[in-house]
Amino acid sequence: MSVRSWVHAIMTGLLFAATPLRPAPVSAQTPTTGMVTGAGGETVVATVNLDIHLSDPDGKPIQGAAVITLTKLSGEMFRQEHTTAGHIVFTFVPPTEYNVQVVAQAYHPTVQLVDAQGSKSTTDVTIQLRPLSAEDLAFAAKVAALKPKAQKELAKAMEQLRANDLPKAHSHLEAVYKMAPNHAEVNYLMGTYWSQAKEPEKARAYWTKALQLDPQHEGALLALSEMLMRDNKPREALPLLNRAVAAEPSSWRVHAMLATAELREGATLEAIKEAERSLELGQQQAAIVQRLLATALSHSGDRAHALIVLQDYVQGHPADTEAKSDLERFEKSQPEPASLAAMADRPGGVTGPAAEAATVNAGATESAVNAAAVSLPLPSSWLPPGVDDKVPPVVPGAVCVLNDLLQQAGKRIEEFVSNVDRYTATESLVHQSVNKWGLAAESEARKFGYVAEISEVKPGYFNVEEYRSIGGFPGEFPGGVETRGLPALALIFHPDNAGNFDMTCEGLAQRSGGLAWQVHFRQRPDRPNTMKRYRVGAEGQSYPVAIKGRAWIAADTYQIVRLETDLIAPMQMIHLAADRAVVEYGPVHFGQRQLDMWLPQNADVYFDWQGHRVHRRHSFSEYMLFSVDDKQQIAAPDRQKQVAGSAATSKTVPN
Repeated sequence: MSVRSWVHAIMTGLLFAATPLRPAPVSAQTPTTGMVTGAGGETVVATVNLDIHLSDPDGKPIQGAAVITLTKLSGEMFRQEHTTAGHIVFTFVPPTEYNVQVVAQAYHPTVQLVDAQGSKSTTDVTIQLRPLSAEDLAFAAKVAALKPKAQKELAKAMEQLRANDLPKAHSHLEAVYKMAPNHAEVNYLMGTYWSQAKEPEKARAYWTKALQLDPQHEGALLALSEMLMRDNKPREALPLLNRAVAAEPSSWRVHAMLATAELREGATLEAIKEAERSLELGQQQAAIVQRLLATALSHSGDRAHALIVLQDYVQGHPADTEAKSDLERFEKSQPEPASLAAMADRPGGVTGPAAEAATVNAGATESAVNAAAVSLPLPSSWLPPGVDDKVPPVVPGAVCVLNDLLQQAGKRIEEFVSNVDRYTATESLVHQSVNKWGLAAESEARKFGYVAEISEVKPGYFNVEEYRSIGGFPGEFPGGVETRGLPALALIFHPDNAGNFDMTCEGLAQRSGGLAWQVHFRQRPDRPNTMKRYRVGAEGQSYPVAIKGRAWIAADTYQIVRLETDLIAPMQMIHLAADRAVVEYGPVHFGQRQLDMWLPQNADVYFDWQGHRVHRRHSFSEYMLFSVDDKQQIAAPDRQKQVAGSAATSKTVPN
């Protein structure tokens, strides 16, 4: 299959696969065999019974639900049954070899080869299962979804909390708390209710319980941190915020609040880094963080950059009168450049009267950012801003030569294709469905063994295949909707594909990892659409879809460091209202080949199909190349370039 064919063209498209029909369970109460008479009059076994017993390591029958699947050695599924007694009999089984897969509650999935070709009419099989560890069980409990009635009550409670209708919110919360008193999300929202009711100690108690139930609960970590910040205890808030970053590294809210704590503690450069990261992740949702970034930059002595950031924010948010006043005060202050530069070299940045003149209202700004970070998401906030909703800010005056940029980026993509035949990784998936109230259901987490194969069969034609597995069996996505094509998105910039898009260089962006050229792309209507397709059902019709997007290309290496895509228009024929993807790339070093490659580090995929709204976060680690290299971890970008990037804003960029 080629770039002109559907497998490559799916890109981040979704394979809407119908759930396969399974044969009806066969009664296992009375074992029966089929007998036929051979040519010489002898009796021949035509089918046999498989009498399967499931035991724990001590030989005792397991308790609880288990699903047993018989699969032929060709990979074709023969039959699947369900039991809660640790025992099942498969009847009328053709005598051959089978793989027997067992998925049982509280046990690791197990596969055992069984030979059913003997002369006996019944083959006895005992399969020993290995219990899940305490950590595994805790994880399973964490991702267990609430029952539908409880979800409905929780959604209504959140709706009323957003509207600040506390009596109604309390009624719904009391109802759901009776159903699920030990659910982290329920306790978190109970804490939110008491916070809005001006009962901070009750709020603290519920948020603390939420963290006891789920130590990585983002909302509870942020809420308790904000409470500590209001009590002027940023140092005590930092450990909670660092836990939140470890748990949710792609959350703009977490990085925003960490920036306020770092700034309060005098760690100005760290505050700048966290604020920039928050803006990268949140884009328009995190716009308020521009005010904080301007404050941190002015504290560091980078007055010119601070002024640009604050002006950009005020231009996009003219109703924010407080920011407007900050900007007017900021523009009027004129500290001596030499004095400001000297003070900027001191630990903690600019201090004294010059600092008051050069900075915005830090206290009010920090409070506004913290309030935004802990606020309940709005119903539409599950979907990030579209590619064309707003152009992210760039450094004024930087000259971008688009043809040269695309040529250099194209070389990196060609090198990628020539160096890669196959790579494997561990893929972690967090899946969330979003209901009509904007409330995300409890996260469903899965982990796959991931394999990607990329090859150029002839100039301009690529074969891109992806495989996912769990314990040797094909990995299935929630809802039967599969995310495909994340590793191939960057091939938009391959020289043989780039001409199919209108591309515009928007300028030079300052990112936390360094400088990057910001490029907008859009499918040309007069050129073939080879990059993305959707297929409904495994054998159904496929539909090409035109995409647009934005890429950030590192100014020093010309590697793609971030990529966003969006639909040019909804696809009414398959009821696809939205599909957006945000992919972050990072450098991976493969030691045995002394090779560095930029591969997806994490990706957020959002889609609205037939009224089902879904957000998925994919994270990749433990890369191996050609299935023979040692495990590799994605390295952090060179932070020295961040400092160099800040200093380069006033320099002329060479053509």
